[in-house]
Amino acid sequence: MSSKSVQQGEFYELEVDKDLQDSTAYNDDLAPTKIKDRTWNKWNITALWVGMSICVPTYTLGGVLTAYFGLSVMEALITILVANAILLFPLTLNAYPGTKFGIPFPVLLRSSFGMVGSNIPCLIRALVACGWFGIQTMFGGLAIHLFLSAVSDGWASLGGVGEVIGFFVFWALNMYVVIRGAESIKWLETLSAPLLLVVSIGLMMWAGEKVSFTEILATPANRPEEAGFWGYFFGGLAAMVGFWATLSLNIPDFSRYAKSQKDQIIGQIIGLPVTMFFFAALGVVLTAASSTLVGETISDPVSLIGKIDSPFWVAIAMVLIIIATLSTNTAANVVSPTNDFQNIAPKLINHTRGALLTGLVGILLMGWELLKKMGWLESDVSVESMYSNWLLGYSSLLGPIAGIMIVDYFLIKRQHLDLVALYTPGSLYPAFNVPGLSAFGFSVLLTIIALNVPAISWFYSYGWFTGAFTGAVVYFILANMKQSAANQASAVQS
Repeated sequence: MSSKSVQQGEFYELEVDKDLQDSTAYNDDLAPTKIKDRTWNKWNITALWVGMSICVPTYTLGGVLTAYFGLSVMEALITILVANAILLFPLTLNAYPGTKFGIPFPVLLRSSFGMVGSNIPCLIRALVACGWFGIQTMFGGLAIHLFLSAVSDGWASLGGVGEVIGFFVFWALNMYVVIRGAESIKWLETLSAPLLLVVSIGLMMWAGEKVSFTEILATPANRPEEAGFWGYFFGGLAAMVGFWATLSLNIPDFSRYAKSQKDQIIGQIIGLPVTMFFFAALGVVLTAASSTLVGETISDPVSLIGKIDSPFWVAIAMVLIIIATLSTNTAANVVSPTNDFQNIAPKLINHTRGALLTGLVGILLMGWELLKKMGWLESDVSVESMYSNWLLGYSSLLGPIAGIMIVDYFLIKRQHLDLVALYTPGSLYPAFNVPGLSAFGFSVLLTIIALNVPAISWFYSYGWFTGAFTGAVVYFILANMKQSAANQASAVQS
């Protein structure tokens, strides 16, 4: 007996036999999702995006665009809305193979980058996620510390030590949710999404009594008067696309559980653009209201709430921030590296070990910040500066991967993948797919050159767009050349 792929309606399912059970590229956690387990409807996927979008970094996006990219408040909010509408394109397209074949992101990459070569984009995606995991865990740990400080003066006296303890408590909560599997994440997102939306709407109404929405939206741009709008707009747009450039790659990690293509498409359209726009707008409004509330301008919601002189409301607010950060962190920053690390050695790293490895790397990447909070290290590097600098930098690396994946699945493979071969080294898919790796390498090389040559600096400034386009075009050309050469060789042999 041997393993085989079976089609049922729009889905494909893998019937696994001993040949795949023994394969070095297979484990049960990376295996295609069984059709009976594809239970996420459009509202579950909507809740996934609501839960991921309502978080501290989203809250600060408006401030990032006005402070660093020279946009007015209205321009910043429009930029966020446009960026997330654009992101729906790669998100829904890369979700297609996950829904149809039930495969996670690393396994899909084996088609375009090769069985072993897939680890290169996997690890790039994983490292970014681990960094974000550390940053979000820092926010969650601060919320736990402020919650305990609101109910205990003794805990408040711990200061930075209390924040470090909070970090590890929040870290453990994340590990617990992810290790329990996809149904646990689905439950958390579905439960938290309506609660977070209600609280956000309530905060917007409350803040509306403290500030004038008209005045906030009329805040002028922080750029030279003679400077044009479009250059600043496209720079900010590239950065905002970079915010979810990660999920535009590993969306198959979630779409593999969708009930249908229609569910994943509608769920993403409903859940992403409007939620991102609304919560970023809330951040702008509350930041403007902060001077009235606490006497100073504060762009971080955790710190802002921590300054409110009411232990009861601080405690309640911190519980909600903990839930919001947990729902974002588990889905956006732990699921992908958990799968990505498994792809390195599926027989050695299972789902649980992948999650714990993600958590360990996250701790290491935040080690300097934890040591600062303990008073054991002095450093001027802040989480905020790291977060802002990453937006452009990592989108330049992830754009080419998105372009290559889309072209490979829709134009080269014509929406057909051999499920058995994806888990069988030395069969249909090579260890290293030269066109995919070459297209990615070429795009990265252009990015490096653009960093050092002012004449083409725009290639880096608009990194996700230029990278995705370059990667897609170069891959399409190289993959077709490879296919033509293979056809000619086959004709000669026959």
